[in-house]
Amino acid sequence: MPAITTCFDADLRVDHGFMRGHCRWLLDNGCTGIVSLGSLGEGATLSFAEKLQVLETCVAGAHGRAPVVASVSGLATAEAVGLAKAAADSGCDALMVLPPYVYQGDWRETKTHVVAVFEATPLPCMLYNNPVAYGTDFTPLQIKELAAQYENLEAVKESSTDVRRVAAIRALMEDRLEVLVGVDDTVVEAIAVGVTGWVAGLANALPRESVALFNYAVQGDREKAFQLYRWFLPLLRLDTVPRFVQLIKLVQSELGVGNPRVRPPRLELAGEELDETRRIICDALRNRPTELVAPAAPIAKLEVEQ
Repeated sequence: MPAITTCFDADLRVDHGFMRGHCRWLLDNGCTGIVSLGSLGEGATLSFAEKLQVLETCVAGAHGRAPVVASVSGLATAEAVGLAKAAADSGCDALMVLPPYVYQGDWRETKTHVVAVFEATPLPCMLYNNPVAYGTDFTPLQIKELAAQYENLEAVKESSTDVRRVAAIRALMEDRLEVLVGVDDTVVEAIAVGVTGWVAGLANALPRESVALFNYAVQGDREKAFQLYRWFLPLLRLDTVPRFVQLIKLVQSELGVGNPRVRPPRLELAGEELDETRRIICDALRNRPTELVAPAAPIAKLEVEQ
């Protein structure tokens, strides 16, 4: 399930026409859902109204073929609750629930925040644990506590970068929750210890390769999984550094499935960093493992009505 990027036009307005087509193209190439408004989607730079418009666009693009998951975050709990309710009204199928932005509370405060979102709608929820980015760490025991009390908590996106967390969640809860990995360059290792899904970044540009890698790993085809993983890792590692939004959008641009525009305070890559990233991308594309991956659906699928 790609954490879909938010495409901007030359005036840094959301390009809804492209985004509808991008959703369709991702699903045409084997992705099984769309996760919108996350960190990669630059949700923090969008107004409340823009967020709702993006969700409506993704729902229209998916057109009932796959679930659309709305990332729910905010500076205040009331803001997050309001977004959750609006996401449900816009036709989203599930919520990905983040801890509060900026304020890093204790467990009592953090639990109160996420529970308010769980209770805001009947939609299934996925808890997002990313202590690296947000400074809030949902431990396996805390996740177990939440899962025991809230039936609509159905999944956790584990992005701590420590695959031992996946095994710990499984040991405590067995199959009570779906566990999805949220760090691209740990996907094969995470699957080996119990992950059942992947909220992916590079899938925005390379969905066929991402789907093939996931399927080979889940099916236990070690030879093909590691052959594809070795090729993919230099690109997957672009998902793990502070400028991951700019980097992934650059990959999209180089492949003709998007542009590199980002909203400030982010700025597009420049200088040596831009040159080095382009070199990584060019090296990868030159050695693309076509024998392991089916050809992608035509890029023309992205040429949609405005």
